[in-house]
Amino acid sequence: MKKTFLTITLLFSMMLPSGASQQTMLYDQVWKLINSKYVDESNNCQNWYKWRKKYDSYIKTNEDAYVAIDTMLASLNDPYTKFLDPKEFKEETSSIKGSLKGIGVQIGVRDGKLLIIAPMEDTPGEKAGLKAEDEILQIDGKSTKGITVDKAADLIRGEEGTIVKLLIKRKDVPNKIYSVPRAKIEIKSVSTKLPSDGVKMDSRVGYIRLSSFISQNAIEEFKKALDGYSDKKGFIIDLRSNPGGLLANAISLSDMFLNGGVIVSTVDRMGYKETIRANRQYICDKPLVVLINGGSASASEIFSGAMKDNCRALIVGEKSFGKGLVQEINKLPEGSGCNITIQKYLTPSGTDIHKKGINPDITVSFTEDDIKAKKDVQLIKAQELLIRMITYQPQING
Repeated sequence: MKKTFLTITLLFSMMLPSGASQQTMLYDQVWKLINSKYVDESNNCQNWYKWRKKYDSYIKTNEDAYVAIDTMLASLNDPYTKFLDPKEFKEETSSIKGSLKGIGVQIGVRDGKLLIIAPMEDTPGEKAGLKAEDEILQIDGKSTKGITVDKAADLIRGEEGTIVKLLIKRKDVPNKIYSVPRAKIEIKSVSTKLPSDGVKMDSRVGYIRLSSFISQNAIEEFKKALDGYSDKKGFIIDLRSNPGGLLANAISLSDMFLNGGVIVSTVDRMGYKETIRANRQYICDKPLVVLINGGSASASEIFSGAMKDNCRALIVGEKSFGKGLVQEINKLPEGSGCNITIQKYLTPSGTDIHKKGINPDITVSFTEDDIKAKKDVQLIKAQELLIRMITYQPQING
């Protein structure tokens, strides 16, 4: 696997040209990165050179540079390409290492709306009742209309123990304010605990929930859980409300279950396509069902797409979020950073799922009665299908 498929960190250290300040140099470095790497060579149908010296006479402080960079990047109309000040970049780095601060929700902008992609398991956001696809209308009384993901995240973050109030719009229910305490979030990527006490697992079935692909420890945690289920005949992998994370993790997880075949293809700004194939070092060939929903995004969709297109697993639940872009993490001077969309990805069948999502093989949705009764109909259906696969495995695989 080439380094270009991994999350890459770049460090710039260069001499400042005569007359240039550290602040204008920072702006220019971000400009150069977009000019050479951004996935859309037209840069949202604009002349990118118009931005290069646009703010030179206005940038005097770090804050000036940050505002100028944010303004420049906003012209791309890509919520995933974003500048991170030193504080934000440190928090992102911490999340990759396995910890972060906040309320434990992943957010994104789609069609101009600030949405919760997914609440993370056992966090204040989840405990408060926030759900995937919730629209955040206000943060502490401030409208989110036209807001960027980073600005929204900055408003949601704060001192541990303080409260953030979110006005939430949810389908078919009145708008409601959720008061959520901020806390230090320890990322636990893998759990074998059932999400509902009302579901009784068949002794032949192993259940593994992967809540995030963000942590560098996620795959090792997953493999440990899988090893602990050596007596099971089949597995349910629960990726519901999993917002994604590192591309390398999605590839590694797919490798565990595929004996050959394509995992994913990436396409860069020049249209160059590279295909990543399974390395034939799989460790499990038992029947598999994957659970997804509207909060399953990015790396979750790469894994689900690989399983579906290779006919390796049944995909059950609801259509996924639809994030088919790959970001590169760039470290900049003075502790700041910039995430840049450098590629789009295609599932093994060549499907671009961006803003479309992955449709499950078997669609199962919750009714209001299911929610009130805390009846996990998706998990129940997944187990029913998996038991059939275990029982009739020769016919299904044949």
